[in-house]
Amino acid sequence: MDNLEVGTEGSALQDSAAIKLDKDKLKASGNCGEMRSTSDPRWTQELMPPLSNLCLQSIVSNFEENPIVEQLGPGEKDFILKHLFTDLPLHVTANLITDGVYWRRCCERQWDLCDVSDYGNSWKRMFFERRLESMIELFIPDASDPEVILDMVQHCRDYIKRLSISQLLLSDNESSADHFDFGIVLDKLTSLEELHLIYRVKKCGMNFEWKMLEMSDRDCESLAKAIESCKTLKRLRLQLSNIDDNQCHLLVKYLLDHPSLRELDFSHNLISDGGAKAIAELLTRSKLEILNLFDNDIRDKGAKAIAQALSENSTLLSLNLRLNRVKDEGGQAISEALLKNNTLHHLHLGANKVTGPTAVALSEVLAQNNILRSIIIINLSCNNLGELNEAVIKHPSFRLSLC
Repeated sequence: MDNLEVGTEGSALQDSAAIKLDKDKLKASGNCGEMRSTSDPRWTQELMPPLSNLCLQSIVSNFEENPIVEQLGPGEKDFILKHLFTDLPLHVTANLITDGVYWRRCCERQWDLCDVSDYGNSWKRMFFERRLESMIELFIPDASDPEVILDMVQHCRDYIKRLSISQLLLSDNESSADHFDFGIVLDKLTSLEELHLIYRVKKCGMNFEWKMLEMSDRDCESLAKAIESCKTLKRLRLQLSNIDDNQCHLLVKYLLDHPSLRELDFSHNLISDGGAKAIAELLTRSKLEILNLFDNDIRDKGAKAIAQALSENSTLLSLNLRLNRVKDEGGQAISEALLKNNTLHHLHLGANKVTGPTAVALSEVLAQNNILRSIIIINLSCNNLGELNEAVIKHPSFRLSLC
């Protein structure tokens, strides 16, 4: 019994000495991470993380109530942004957290494919643009709450440069054929430069109706007014929406004196000569550089109106009239307009109904224009040019693309 007590006491003394030795080492090193306990062989340094890490973890856990970023050093900030929850409210993160790893995590959490090069290499821009696009594409008039989108716009207004909307849903109310009203957002997006819209429903199934593939007159008027209010807009693409002449007139009416619009794309619609005349007026009053009317129903009268405007225009660089119904009367009018126009660099008249006389007229006109820029690309592919093809294609004044 005595021997047992002496042994126990001796063991206790040895443990005490070991602890004292470790404390001496701790005092010498000044690092609590070097402390070891010989009495517990299961103890490791990982069980006692540095106090700084505990503080950073606390910031992460309580970020919504007490957001702290800018006060931290570079390494500490990186730690926070790599560990923050990606579902934090936007009113906390939108203006506080700059572009970088946090917004990349948010994007990769929501979407499988994330090509940031399509968004100016900005993860923050990608997140906000794709998020708002999705909200608009799933918005159902008379059913969805517009305040949800307005709240989103409040936080993302300075970061959205482009919106590409590939579908717009109809109201569930059969008496209404209207889609999302862009008037509630466009004037608030202070950095928006591009707007791409298609009025259609992607997956209509057996419930198909023609109104699912077109915009109504009320849609057209509200969109036109919204575009007029967006003074930063440079590119407008409104495709595959069955825009007719009346709607084209209405849209152009609100675009006539737009201060920043440089590209207009009305391809794959139903615009004929009446709409082309309205667009011709736009060419005389705007600073358009690119005009795309591919796949419409423009004929000679519309082409002649555009040619007249082209003779007075000094800003347009590219005109695409491919896949319309222009014949030689319209084609030769455009040829004559090039005598006075010295800025157009690209003209596409492919897949129309022009023939050899138009090709000859173009080559002769360009040969007469001594102050013309060094090269103009004229595309007459998929037209019936007959035996003149080879002679025209070798003309030194311009390049001609053929089928």
